[in-house]
Amino acid sequence: MSEIKRSVSLYSYQDEYYDGKLDLEGCLRETAKTGATGVELLAEQMIKRFPLPIETQEFRDQWFGWMKQYGLTPSCYDAFLENKLYDNRMLTLSEQINQMKRDLRLASMLGFKNLRTLVSTPMDVIEGSLDYAAEVDVKIGIEVHAPFSLNSGWADGYMEMILRTGTKHFGFIPDMGIFCKNLPDVVRDKARRMGATEECIKIVDDAYAQRLAKGFTKIKYDLNLGKANMEYRMANGMGEMMEALKAANATPGDMWYGNTSFTYSWSEPQDLIDNIKYIYHTHAKFYNVSEDYVETAVAVPEVVEAYKKAGYDGFLSSEYEGGEHNRDIGVDSIEQVRRHQECMRRAIEG
Repeated sequence: MSEIKRSVSLYSYQDEYYDGKLDLEGCLRETAKTGATGVELLAEQMIKRFPLPIETQEFRDQWFGWMKQYGLTPSCYDAFLENKLYDNRMLTLSEQINQMKRDLRLASMLGFKNLRTLVSTPMDVIEGSLDYAAEVDVKIGIEVHAPFSLNSGWADGYMEMILRTGTKHFGFIPDMGIFCKNLPDVVRDKARRMGATEECIKIVDDAYAQRLAKGFTKIKYDLNLGKANMEYRMANGMGEMMEALKAANATPGDMWYGNTSFTYSWSEPQDLIDNIKYIYHTHAKFYNVSEDYVETAVAVPEVVEAYKKAGYDGFLSSEYEGGEHNRDIGVDSIEQVRRHQECMRRAIEG
């Protein structure tokens, strides 16, 4: 029986936070107003003088007081492995593992049971942190962010580690940006403001539709993410599309739109069902929700239906990423998150 819960990633309110319209408590208050019961925190973004305040009982008392006041549950702690702290070297493996352990400890202190780590986190750092994750009972989830995907060569490497170690404290956090039926309209509109032409926009949109119809060639596992990403792009027709744009006398805006189109992808929702045992949390990425509560790119109803079929009982956490494409014309993250929460509520309860 599926008991899908709704959460909000405070990443969604970054523009209002940066502009001083909302502070941390204000973000929590707006989250509660949407009807969401979970909150996803980017501590490095939202807590001034991070990580020092989390170490104090005063801050933790305030945090849990807010959770009670606004009826919220900590759903996921977003961590960032900063392995380039020094200009003359990368952090050693032991230093990176210690940083991961620090974040696991901080997440536990704030009541989080899930920690999101970025796709760039080396596998040996994750494996070296598993015993400590079990000790503090916080599950590490690697974000499955476009152009990565489940049921792929990339995911197979992590599944091998899960099965080999027998860990119950590592899995996946799918990002719903891997379920785009078309390119986001806010990205297309931004390209137009950058001088993109309708002819070239059609070339890019048609190329995306062809990738969707043919089926995306999935990205492979490689420690060199740049190399893997370029191979993925070329395997999915980037070379041919860019040549078509150049032949059409593409503007810089056209070329930007063409390049950006490869940061979106489509995976079959069946992938979620196949891997549900290892999915602990979900980034419900979205770009634009219309006034009638329809996400204009992400196939929300199809994805939610797959989760329901699989019996998922975790959080779907709204993560608004359309704002970065609207900053030149104005961003209203509060309204967009409200609409997205309603969009998900209808899909969950429908």
